[in-house]
Amino acid sequence: MPEKKYTILLYNPQAVFYTMPLGLLALGSQLDPKRFEVIIVDGRLEAEPLRALQPHLAGALCLGVTVLTGRPIQDGLKISRAVKKLRPDLPVIWGGWHPSLFPMACLDEPAIDATVQAQGEETFSEIVERLAARQSLEGVAGCAFRADGVVKQNAPRPMQDMNALAPVNYDLIPAAKYFSIKKQRQLDYISSTGCYFRCTFCADPFVFKRKWSALTPPRMGDELQTLWQKYHFEDLHLQDETFFTHRERVNQIAEEFLRRGLKFSWTATMRADQGTRMSEEEFALCKRSGLRRVLIGVESGSQEMLDWMKKDITLEQIYLAAEKCARHDIAVDFPMIVGFPDETEESVWATLRIAKKLRAMSPKFKTQIFFYQPYPGSPIADSVREKGYPMPKTLEEWADFDFVGAYGPWVSRQKWKLVQRFKFYSRHAWEAHSSRLRQPLQKLSNWRCAADFYKFPIEKWLVESFSPGPQIS
Repeated sequence: MPEKKYTILLYNPQAVFYTMPLGLLALGSQLDPKRFEVIIVDGRLEAEPLRALQPHLAGALCLGVTVLTGRPIQDGLKISRAVKKLRPDLPVIWGGWHPSLFPMACLDEPAIDATVQAQGEETFSEIVERLAARQSLEGVAGCAFRADGVVKQNAPRPMQDMNALAPVNYDLIPAAKYFSIKKQRQLDYISSTGCYFRCTFCADPFVFKRKWSALTPPRMGDELQTLWQKYHFEDLHLQDETFFTHRERVNQIAEEFLRRGLKFSWTATMRADQGTRMSEEEFALCKRSGLRRVLIGVESGSQEMLDWMKKDITLEQIYLAAEKCARHDIAVDFPMIVGFPDETEESVWATLRIAKKLRAMSPKFKTQIFFYQPYPGSPIADSVREKGYPMPKTLEEWADFDFVGAYGPWVSRQKWKLVQRFKFYSRHAWEAHSSRLRQPLQKLSNWRCAADFYKFPIEKWLVESFSPGPQIS
């Protein structure tokens, strides 16, 4: 008699970005396809996500939901509660960043039965096996659960070697739909997990304990060659926290791409110190293999602030890495953060100055300036909370947490306006391929940035008056 096959439902909540649901793909790919049928429903692709889930609920063994702090919580809650009403006995398991940070607090919500922390492949596989055998989740490392009304936290699970995990099965999602919605044939892929570094504004050290694991270059070459031949993607978006952690590994990956004749471009994350240590020959090798863009976290133009947040880089390293990228015609996104509690005016201006210098180095360089928001799990957020800043407590409150567009109460309206105006003018000052109609705006923006004069932003008001969206004077 054939062994019973179970249905595993996985849900990706609605959000404003369209990265492939790599976490759910990793979980689903780890399960034995002979015993488990994995169905992934992405709320971003469905007009009515619950209706897409409903036909599979009757025979499902569990529902897994991946949740990022912020707006995705709202939809994750909505779906979890709706599913519980339709099938009260169906275990609902949350994983992802928010449950990794608040494993027990998430279980205050009756619609959630268990949470998975950090690297979830092995943990979720064990949970599924326990559910299939109708066994308790007691002792399953890396998860918290509710049993008979009591919430329990199991021991953490050590980080697993990524090479011991199953390859990601992209057939579990409609890849063509993601290509269409992104407007490019771009494949998202993770080649490493975790981060060795200790930045105090980041939750990664809390979740992964400063551990790092990565696929070997030959395995990456095998997998990506197969995926490229199957899906014909044109761009590879490496979603690693710190892809350039080991130079030799990066070199070997670039050589794999070239040796196999893989004709796609690729993007990845790079720290400034990592870029500084790479030779010109190594940059050239990456460029030949298809590297088109890197993301280098600058965070601040003040060395004092960089040291305070334990970024472990120098301003000199930022400029050296940028110069190498410019010489090799590699685009760079430079994210920066201002508006930390007690940050000085000089520190904010220092960040604006480095943004100008970097933008002027290459038409392919972009700067992004965000206001600090105390993302949970980081030392700076802990210190902010200890000083009395009211952090969200319920899932509904965390659903309203905006760590991209919002700013803290310690940021004056005047400082916020200054940064918003700077972002507008710096964007137009170094705009590549500016049309003849926009050249006057570009010249005025160049003048304003050179003079650091952002008062009376008439041009900004005129542009935004004829553009959709909120106006900020």
